[in-house]
Amino acid sequence: QVQLVESGGALVQPGGSLRLSCRASGFTFSDYYMNWYRQAPGKERELVASISFTGRDTNYEDSVKDRFTISRDNVKNTVYLQMNDLRPEDTGVYYCNRPRDYWGQGTQVTVSS
Repeated sequence: QVQLVESGGALVQPGGSLRLSCRASGFTFSDYYMNWYRQAPGKERELVASISFTGRDTNYEDSVKDRFTISRDNVKNTVYLQMNDLRPEDTGVYYCNRPRDYWGQGTQVTVSS
């Protein structure tokens, strides 16, 4: 069955960095775009970044452009989100998503001093 398992969330100080990983299984990973979403407390889930099949094309939500980088390794069936210069407003649960159907369980990112 399809599984998406995120890891890498943590408590980090403002200005710090984290790298999230999402390991996929149960489907042909390279056949799908992949997304990272986040949900802050009391807010709706929002799309943060997307990546195409080969990783050539990426898209970002405006507030994370130039700070976050999405990438993928189609041999390891893993999508990554490198997050730099983290801000308190980046706090939330980050979810890996296969478009239109499957979600991971989420990983908590907290940015606080």
